[in-house]
Amino acid sequence: MDGIFGWLGEHGAHQDLIKHMGQAACLSPEGLLHAHSSQMLGVAGCSRLGKAEIHVENGLAAALYGRPRFLDDGLAFIARDQNPAMAVAHGWLRFGEKLPTLMQGNFAFAVLEPLKKKAFLALDRVGAERLCYAKHGGQLVFGSSVQSVAAHAAVGRVIDPQAIYDYLYFHTIPAPRSLYQGVRKLLPGQTLTLKNGQVSTGFYWQADYTPVDAGFDPLRRDFRKVLEQAVRDADAPATAAFLSGGTDSSTIVGALTAARGAPVDTFSIGFDADGFDEMEYARCAAERYGSRSHEYYLKPADIVTAIPIIAREYDEPFGNDSAVPTWFCAKTAREAGFENMFAGDGGDEIFGGNARYAKQRLFEAYAHLPAVLRRGLIEPLANLPGLSDRFPLSKLKSYVAQAKVGLPLRLESYNFLHRTPLDQIFAADFIRAVDPSSTDAALSEVYDRTSSDHYINRLMHLDLKFTLADNDLRKVGTMTEAAGIEVHYPLLDDRLVAFANHLPVDYKVRGQKLRWFFKEALDDLLPEKIINKTKHGFGLPFGVWSTQYAPLGDIVGDSLSDFKKRGLIQPAYLDHMLAMQRGQHASYYGVMIWVVMMLEQWLTANEH
Repeated sequence: MDGIFGWLGEHGAHQDLIKHMGQAACLSPEGLLHAHSSQMLGVAGCSRLGKAEIHVENGLAAALYGRPRFLDDGLAFIARDQNPAMAVAHGWLRFGEKLPTLMQGNFAFAVLEPLKKKAFLALDRVGAERLCYAKHGGQLVFGSSVQSVAAHAAVGRVIDPQAIYDYLYFHTIPAPRSLYQGVRKLLPGQTLTLKNGQVSTGFYWQADYTPVDAGFDPLRRDFRKVLEQAVRDADAPATAAFLSGGTDSSTIVGALTAARGAPVDTFSIGFDADGFDEMEYARCAAERYGSRSHEYYLKPADIVTAIPIIAREYDEPFGNDSAVPTWFCAKTAREAGFENMFAGDGGDEIFGGNARYAKQRLFEAYAHLPAVLRRGLIEPLANLPGLSDRFPLSKLKSYVAQAKVGLPLRLESYNFLHRTPLDQIFAADFIRAVDPSSTDAALSEVYDRTSSDHYINRLMHLDLKFTLADNDLRKVGTMTEAAGIEVHYPLLDDRLVAFANHLPVDYKVRGQKLRWFFKEALDDLLPEKIINKTKHGFGLPFGVWSTQYAPLGDIVGDSLSDFKKRGLIQPAYLDHMLAMQRGQHASYYGVMIWVVMMLEQWLTANEH
C-alpha cells in the first residue's frame, strides 16, 4: 500500500530503518525520502498513485498523503505551483494548529520540528485516509500503515488481545485501537500534538447537526449546486465509476454524466445466486444515463483467488466480505485502462439511508407509550407462560426486549458475541485477557459525542465513524489501491457533508421513508425504479457458495482447523457454526465463518 511514515526522537534517522519501515508496509520508500540523524528525524513516503509528498525546509519536515484543497489562497497557490507538502509546511508556520481547519478533502499529514522536539499530526474529517502513531519513550512514530509504525525498533509487533476481540465483534479493528499494543490510529477530524515530551489529542472538526430554517425548494437548489461542484472538483482524466444500481452509485453516475455532457464508463458486479444479484438495477441506471457499461459476474472461484490478496493487502485483519467484489470491480476497471474511480460511499450515512434508522423509530416509540400500557398490558402479554415463545407473541417478546435496551447498544442485539455466552465462544485465558465491555463503551462514546440530541443524527454520527471510516472506506480504499486505482468519494465532499448534516431530521428520515429529501431532490435524475428499490448492499454469497464449491469449502475447513490451534475460540463453537451454515442459515453463519477464516488467513500471511 501507499503512504507516509517517519519518526521524531532519540533513534537516529538512517536509511536502513526507513527501508525496514517501508518494507513492513509493502512500500518502497525510494520515491520520496529524507533522513537527518543529527536532528533525530526521518520521514518518507511512497505513492504509486501520486498522493504522497514530503517537504523539508529550515529544520522543519512535512509529510502529506492525500488530495487536500487549501482554503487559504496563498497555500493553494503553493500547492499548485510547488507541491502540497510545501503548502502544509508553510501553512504550519503561518497558522499552527489551525491549519487543518483550512484544508478540505482527503488528507493525512505530519509536521515535525526536531529542534523544538515538536510534532503535529492531522487526519481529514471523514477518515478517507488513515494515520497511525505510537509514542514510546522519547520516540513519536507515525505512518499511514499500522505495519510501518510497528516496524520501528522502538515499537514492535505485540498483538493486543483486545484488538482480536474487537475484530470479532466489529469485523474490523475500529480506531483508535490497532492490532498491536502501543500503536494507535487517529480518528476522523482529530489531531495529535507532541510538545514537551507529552502527547495530546483533540478534534479540529466535529459534525454540526444544527438544522437550517429553509424550505424544500431553496434547499434542493443548494443541494444540486453543491453536488455538481463536488463531482466536477473530483473528476480527473481516466475516471470511471462503480455502479451497483443503488441510490448512491446511480446518483454519482448521473451527476458525472450531466457534468461532462458525455457518457461515463461504469463497472458493475453481478452474482449468479438467488437474492444477491442486482445487475438489473445497474443496467437500469446505465440505460438511463447512456453509460458505457462493463459487467463482471463473480464466481465462487473468484473468492478463492481474492482471499490471499485480501490477507496480503490489508495492514490489519479485515472481515468485510464485500472486499471481494470491490477488488474485482476495481481490477476490471484498471485492466480497461482506468486510473481513477468514483464510489458512492457516504450517502446513507449523511442523508439517512440505512434501514436501521427507520427501524429504530419503532423501538424508540415504545418508551413514549404510557407506563401503565407498557407494564400493565404489553409486557405481561409478551411473557405469557407457555405462549411467549410462539408466534406472534415471540415477535412481541423480542420487540419489547430490544426496545428496553438503549441506543446505541440495541443495534448490536444480533451480534454473534451477544447471541451466545462468551464462555461458550472463547477460551478462558482469552476472556481473562480482554474487556468485553469496551466495545459497548466505544459505541457509546461516539453516539454521546454527537452535537445533537436526536437519535437519528446520533445514529448517523455513529455510522460516520464505525460504518464508514472504520469499515467501508477501508474496504474500498485498500482494494482499489491494490488494483492500481485511485478512488474518489464525491458524496463525502466536505461541503456536501456539511449541507446534509444541517438538514432537518425529518428531511432525512420521514416516517419510514429513508433519504426523503435526497430522493425528492433527485427525482428528475434518478430512475423511479432505483428510487423505490429496497436497499440491498454489495453482499457476497459466501455462505452459500462455500457449501457448494469444494475448493472454497476446503479453504474454510483448513482455515478454521488451523485457527483452532491458536486457542482463542472454543473448537465446539466453530464446529457449531459450520454445522449451522450447512443448513438453512448459510448466509447468517457464513458471516462469522468468513470473519474467522480471514483472521486466520491474515495471521498466517503476516506472521513475522
